[in-house]
Amino acid sequence: MGQVIPYSLFTDFDISLFRAGKHFKLYNHLGSHPMKYKGQEGTYFAVWAPSAKSVSVIGDFNYWIEGEHKLNVRWDESGIWEGFIPGVTQGALYKYKIQSHNQDIKTEKADPFARYCEHPPNTASVVWASSYKWKDKDWMNTREEINALDKPFSVYEIHPGSWRRGKNNEFLSYLDMADELVAYLKEMNFTHVEFMPVMEYPYDPSWGYQLTGYFAPTSRFGKPEDFKVLVDKLHQNGIGIILDWVPSHFPEDAHGLGFFDGSSLYEHPDRRRGYHPDWKSLIFNYGRNEVRAFLISNALFWLDQFHVDGLRVDAVASMLYLDYSREEGEWEPNIYGNNENLEAISFIRELNEVVYSNFKGVQTIAEESTSFSMVSRPVSLGGLGFGMKWMMGWMHDTLEYFKKEPIYRRHHQNDLTFSMTYSFTENFMLPFSHDEVVYGKQSLLYRMPGDEWQRFANLRLLFGYMFAHPGTNLIFMGGEFAQSSEWNFEQSLDWHLLQYDFHSGMQQLVKDLNTLYRTCPALYEKQFSQEGFEWIDYGDSENSVLTFIRHGNDPKDDLYIACNFTPVPREKYRIGIPKKSGALKEVFNSDAKKYGGSGIKNTGVKVTKTAWHGRQNSVNITIPPLGIVIFKG
Repeated sequence: MGQVIPYSLFTDFDISLFRAGKHFKLYNHLGSHPMKYKGQEGTYFAVWAPSAKSVSVIGDFNYWIEGEHKLNVRWDESGIWEGFIPGVTQGALYKYKIQSHNQDIKTEKADPFARYCEHPPNTASVVWASSYKWKDKDWMNTREEINALDKPFSVYEIHPGSWRRGKNNEFLSYLDMADELVAYLKEMNFTHVEFMPVMEYPYDPSWGYQLTGYFAPTSRFGKPEDFKVLVDKLHQNGIGIILDWVPSHFPEDAHGLGFFDGSSLYEHPDRRRGYHPDWKSLIFNYGRNEVRAFLISNALFWLDQFHVDGLRVDAVASMLYLDYSREEGEWEPNIYGNNENLEAISFIRELNEVVYSNFKGVQTIAEESTSFSMVSRPVSLGGLGFGMKWMMGWMHDTLEYFKKEPIYRRHHQNDLTFSMTYSFTENFMLPFSHDEVVYGKQSLLYRMPGDEWQRFANLRLLFGYMFAHPGTNLIFMGGEFAQSSEWNFEQSLDWHLLQYDFHSGMQQLVKDLNTLYRTCPALYEKQFSQEGFEWIDYGDSENSVLTFIRHGNDPKDDLYIACNFTPVPREKYRIGIPKKSGALKEVFNSDAKKYGGSGIKNTGVKVTKTAWHGRQNSVNITIPPLGIVIFKG
């Protein structure tokens, strides 16, 4: 094994961009890069460690001995250590042994820019260059239109380690998912799939939200190019892919980013701003230029190298507020004396500007749980620049309403109608995510009241109401067939439930709702606009009925929607509509027998010149028990 040869992939311009926090493709320079130099096969290594006294590459090629392969520090005070080691090739295991100027502390770290990692619980980085020929040209050429905000977004959220498992409870591989998951998504008519974090993480119970390998798909399910096969297959079948991305915090694992070079390199040095008490993790220093470049480069890496179509940014609220989950005295106000984290806000705005300016047809989605304004408005208008924001308030209020016995619902109609007072202040995605089916909250099915029939009817109504409500949609895996137990990340979903009619009926309902959403322009063309929604009547709390209209660009596409939140059928229920003549056709009914309902339906619904609800014309309809019906003119 040869000694370290001085070599660099950095130009002076690269270094100036890095130090200014404006180098957004650092993955092409930092990390390990197998290559040929002066006729020799080997690997170029580069790592940022400005507080280091020395940096050695240790690995299976030098018996993990420190000092055998010492990197050279650059002369430009960038803090980058680099060099070419002959004979180190694809598949070699390695780490960085860093001796710090800080009290001669020594740390042994995985490569922050590694493209591949050892299978946990092992923690070494792997020298890897992924070769792959993409076959998704048609998707990429049309993605800007498909992924637009006036197009359907029906998202299936999955935890790849527990969606399905093999016969001996082993993980499905990326290649297995490229067959089984893609086929299932296509059958169910979802437009997108969202993966809980696939970046490498050491601890299974973190579900992937405590990352150590930001540039490496987890080796639990295969190699990096196997994940590319999965993405490619999704695209070839017309399905977009969104990745959960976690720039809000990182774990203190010894091989990770924490105290990387014997100093607070990636984390904020002030524990009041650099430590998360809830998650016992470290918080990035958003004011440090090189850290911003690291994070934005990471976001672009997945969009560039893996053709990802969107990033759902986790825990945005924890980034925005200095006092997030902190008591008085545990945080320090900003220069204006308030609680906003100005450096994080600046970082988020730059992130979104860079993402949208570099990639056509992608979306960033904020998981943001507060009333922070203009999260999904352009940076040029003073917003944070996200494409969409999770509508956490709607999710909470709706589930609070649905868990009540129907006899009491007439006193709480405002829980449902309140969302329409702010629905168009942001581009909202309606989420029933993994967070709603863990930690004793029960499954969605068992949060519904009543006997078995009523539980299923309520859940069918809940999903129908969700798809009819303005906004895009997200359902966590298992919800689509009424998983009865809470989600357990250590085992497969309960697919055996599909042998029972109620569960298979629920699956058919979600499939049909996805089809309805994709084929009815009124449900997506103006999903973020006040013009796309009109109340017929929100005040019939005595009957617990809501009626409203969804508008598309063409009035011929208008949909008329009626929801009955009680188990009592509402027969000859009159609603006023703007349509002047003709008839309405029932295009969806959650009470259909194929879904497990009672089969009450509407036929021959004719418009009459009977004034009602302040309109000149009206129709008489039947709204089934605990049901939603949707009509088209």
